[in-house]
Amino acid sequence: MKSGVLGGTFDPIHNGHLAVAEKVRRRLNLDEVIFVPTGRPWLRGDSPLSAAAHRVRMVQLALADKPCCRLSLMEIERVGPSYTIDTINQLKAELGPEVALYFILGWDNLAKLPRWHEPRELVRACSLVAVPRPGYDKPDLEPLEARLPGLAGSLILLDAPRVDVSASLVRERVGRGLSVSELVPGPVADYIREQGLYAAENRVSRA
Repeated sequence: MKSGVLGGTFDPIHNGHLAVAEKVRRRLNLDEVIFVPTGRPWLRGDSPLSAAAHRVRMVQLALADKPCCRLSLMEIERVGPSYTIDTINQLKAELGPEVALYFILGWDNLAKLPRWHEPRELVRACSLVAVPRPGYDKPDLEPLEARLPGLAGSLILLDAPRVDVSASLVRERVGRGLSVSELVPGPVADYIREQGLYAAENRVSRA
């Protein structure tokens, strides 16, 4: 069995996340993609973050009609900062050694990988699948391999999909009173509106 793992704050989940999951699933013939909302992302610092309950509910709504995708709450339920290597190790323990894990990340995060918590162990623990991010060039693999020996052997570098949407764009449009119906699934757009998420008066503190 082959499982993709897509982590993120999902604040909110948007059509770009879903496009990446589907593209990688089809390209690598994955059996499933596991969406893992972040609990306390240690590299995010003090940036405001919507309550976990809202972010989880939006992921549930977005995945409701996608049988090849599922939600994991392990990072939400974990105490302390969220480290990817802990998530991968926990998934390996839960799913068993017969399941191959493919961690999906953007080109931007691939370039920052040496700064992550225990990046060498992460490279050994799973395959990495790097996809384009708007505004970022494809990372130079030579210096990355020099700092993380073995990276090239575990990395799958994709040139697609190229999606021109981000969570910050969604939040910014909602804050300006503009429609996001083309950027997020319909049920997510309805939830954002019903809950008053990302409205201008709530943008300073969303947690």
